[in-house]
Amino acid sequence: MKKLTKAIALAGVMTAGMTAATSTFAEEVEVSASATVASMYLWRGQDLGNGAAAVSGDLTASIAGAYAGVWTSSGDSNAGNEYDLYIGYGGEVEDFSYDLSVWTYSYPGAGDEGNTFDLTDAILSLGYMGASFSYYYPLSSNPSDYSYMTLGYGMDAFSATVGMTSSDDDADYTHLDLSYAYNDSLAFTLSKVVDQETENAVDDDVRLVVSYSLPISM
Repeated sequence: MKKLTKAIALAGVMTAGMTAATSTFAEEVEVSASATVASMYLWRGQDLGNGAAAVSGDLTASIAGAYAGVWTSSGDSNAGNEYDLYIGYGGEVEDFSYDLSVWTYSYPGAGDEGNTFDLTDAILSLGYMGASFSYYYPLSSNPSDYSYMTLGYGMDAFSATVGMTSSDDDADYTHLDLSYAYNDSLAFTLSKVVDQETENAVDDDVRLVVSYSLPISM
């Protein structure tokens, strides 16, 4: 009887410990989501939707600097709907910030024989106070190899970003984005290709993008 009583007591302690650990883990994991409507799908200085509005959303789970999630958009007029999977880790040390992530871009409606995953990037982002730098390294690419990097600076509601892309098909170009965040939800961006390796390789018209984002309660 004593052995049975001890076993029941031990089981109760173990169960309480597991419940506490599960509760602590659940409290540490943060889940966030948002939805955005934009006047166009602006991607690296280019309008992928040919002037059509884009609706996008994301869902992210994070814990202790590590995160993973999914992002989707109605945007690309050529490849169709886009679904991105990502995983990464980031943090801050005083005024310095860092982030390393891997993104896989998926277009279920594009490609032959059901090829879904068309592109995977490893992305390194560094920040210091208002300045930022990001480098996109292709882990796999289709149809051509490329690289892309950005330099940015933000102050209050204003920010500027210079993006530089390089590929093996001589379509190298540089674009400049100027953005203004009216509030946490509404933002305006002017984008222009300011230099390109081959004339008329990409559209260099000035683009104005209006976007509205809202967090989704989880």
